[in-house]
Amino acid sequence: MQQQKLNVGDIVYIFYRDPHIQGVANIQETAVVNNPDHPGELAFFLFETYYPLTSDMLIFTSEMDAEQAYHQYYH
Repeated sequence: MQQQKLNVGDIVYIFYRDPHIQGVANIQETAVVNNPDHPGELAFFLFETYYPLTSDMLIFTSEMDAEQAYHQYYH
């Protein structure tokens, strides 16, 4: 999904890798927010951390789309 189509407050779904177990990835719901470190840019807030949105991220607007992609890439 392209970042410019996202707005503050949108709920999106991403793949999140467990930092403690590299082979484990999950689908995580998160909200799009204003990036407090870079005004005018968007980020998502996950586990009390802001992550800037970049063009190389896989971001899904529906949980079903995220699940389908997850099964395609990880199974």
